[in-house]
Amino acid sequence: MSTETLKKNSYKIMGLPISIFIILTAVVSIAVYMGALPTGMIGAFPLMMIIGAILNQLGNKLPIIKDYLGGGPIVVIFGSAALFTYGVIPKASGEIVVNFMKSEGFLSFYIAALITGSILGMDRKLLIKAAVRYLPAIIGGVIVALGLTGLVGTFIGYGAKEAILYVALPIMGGGMGAGAVPLSQIFGTTLNVDPSVIMSKMVPALALGNAIAIVVAGALNRIGKSKKNLTGEGKLLKNQENSKEEVEEKVTEEIKYNLLGMGLLFSTTFFVWGKILAKFIPIHSYALMIITVAIVKVLGILPRKYEVGAYQWFRFIMVNLTPALLVGIGVAYTNLNQVIDAFTLQYIVLVATAIIGSVIGSGIIGSLLGFYPIESAITAGLCMANMGGTGDVAVLSASKRMELMPFAQISSRIGGAFMLILATGLLKIFM
Repeated sequence: MSTETLKKNSYKIMGLPISIFIILTAVVSIAVYMGALPTGMIGAFPLMMIIGAILNQLGNKLPIIKDYLGGGPIVVIFGSAALFTYGVIPKASGEIVVNFMKSEGFLSFYIAALITGSILGMDRKLLIKAAVRYLPAIIGGVIVALGLTGLVGTFIGYGAKEAILYVALPIMGGGMGAGAVPLSQIFGTTLNVDPSVIMSKMVPALALGNAIAIVVAGALNRIGKSKKNLTGEGKLLKNQENSKEEVEEKVTEEIKYNLLGMGLLFSTTFFVWGKILAKFIPIHSYALMIITVAIVKVLGILPRKYEVGAYQWFRFIMVNLTPALLVGIGVAYTNLNQVIDAFTLQYIVLVATAIIGSVIGSGIIGSLLGFYPIESAITAGLCMANMGGTGDVAVLSASKRMELMPFAQISSRIGGAFMLILATGLLKIFM
């Protein structure tokens, strides 16, 4: 067998041959168990990236988990939480990760890159069109999901407020990185509660909601086969031509180091601007940041080169550091005991209610706006109720409608941003 064939067949993690990855893992492990792991990001990064890469690979290989429970992200969160909770990883190393996530701002750094790059990377015309026509279908799903979950929560004795804030809201929040993570920060700031307490309540809803959304997607596909009038068989608009609209612009520019630097500067500066506005406007800084970035995009204020830089930086951060972030979420924001306690029959009923509500609301409103009900329910409903990008792939795959990915991305990005703004308002109403 040739050397070239061996290279092609060799197993890789993070793009690295397994032999090299094992050496790197050994070095970090020795530092961890000798108590020699440096504090700050220089120690946190390699530890979080290695744990994240291993658990992500595991989650994406396990049959039931990869098909119905969100795959890698779920295993990374709960697996890393278990490693530190049960002492497999020493407490000192856990504290390095916690400090990096909370005190040293890695969480905010990630969120800033995600929000800025994802919005600036969207097509401006489609962003405007989405706000005018597609966003009402999303809002319809959100309203019915929240309202129905609150009603059922009252009926079964869970409480309307608890059901809406800690079950329906995170489910409809656009995933983990863009949804539950910033939501926990907003809740923590507003309620003066440790965000880790909020996160522990939200993570079970996300995991279970993602699983149920995938199952419901498959059911909608089967309904479409018998009720042809309800589906466009992959087309959203009833008068849609065969041409496909795309969410992201064709960002074909070569990746350049200076563009990545511009993206870093813009994302962090937009984050700072949100903090400044929050001093004068009683809305959370994340929501103000989202509004600002969207306005800048719609008005075309930034030259395309800078938008490309922000988009490339966002992609760099998301591709390389998402598993590491999820490790941080597992260690710093996930209380396993609270998560285990949350999985009750009552809780499962509420999660299922939120998913069904999103389907009903988005399907009905979408139909009134000229969309096929099933396609609208899948994209504006289920793609709001799943775990972001990985959830979108799973839901569209289960419904056999991968061509709807552009609209799924609008739900995950703009819909998720809308939920952060809505959360700020709901907290003021309920609290």
